[in-house]
Amino acid sequence: MSLLFPKIYPILDSSTIPASGRARFLDRLGRSLADAGVTLLEYRNKNGVDAEILDDGEILRRALPAGEAKLILDDRADLVGAMEFDGVHVDAGDVSPVEARRLVGPGCIVGTFGGAEELVSGVLDEPVDYLSIGPVFLTTTKQTTKAPIGIKGVRRLRSQAGRDAILVAAAGITLETAPEVLAAGANSVAVSAAIFGAADPAAEFRRWHDELG
Repeated sequence: MSLLFPKIYPILDSSTIPASGRARFLDRLGRSLADAGVTLLEYRNKNGVDAEILDDGEILRRALPAGEAKLILDDRADLVGAMEFDGVHVDAGDVSPVEARRLVGPGCIVGTFGGAEELVSGVLDEPVDYLSIGPVFLTTTKQTTKAPIGIKGVRRLRSQAGRDAILVAAAGITLETAPEVLAAGANSVAVSAAIFGAADPAAEFRRWHDELG
């Protein structure tokens, strides 16, 4: 796990994309994010049909060109190649990290869930580039039955994972709490609603970037 991650890992959930004028909205959003300095973005669409996911991906790839930004697809390792994305994030219920790696190839990014109260047994041996951990705090963006682990939980998982593992802390993180989460050992903080629920997501990302450095 030698990949360098930015401190902010934005997650664009399809629920924030309007049905009317979808293509124009995504194009404008993607270009504004590129102008704001986004170099990594995850696109998550749990309920869309393949055609919608592929169409959205084409727009995002055009707005955030390869070489300037890395695009991660949630769940669908089988579509990464067709979308010309840079990687995939898989959790329980998706294909395994081994299968995801087989589907996307050695040159793509693969991430998976690393743990909550404790590090998932054997996860450090999986063929992945980063591990998501959490929920750190309460969240309404992603359904989970796991209790929040808090700052102490982030610190504990860093200790268990060692220095080299890339940890992306997720769930309920705000700009006020992000510095504590990073100081506790996370390489990056995953942010969805806090950025994409804002009136101007690009401006909000820029604010996070300026604050976190």
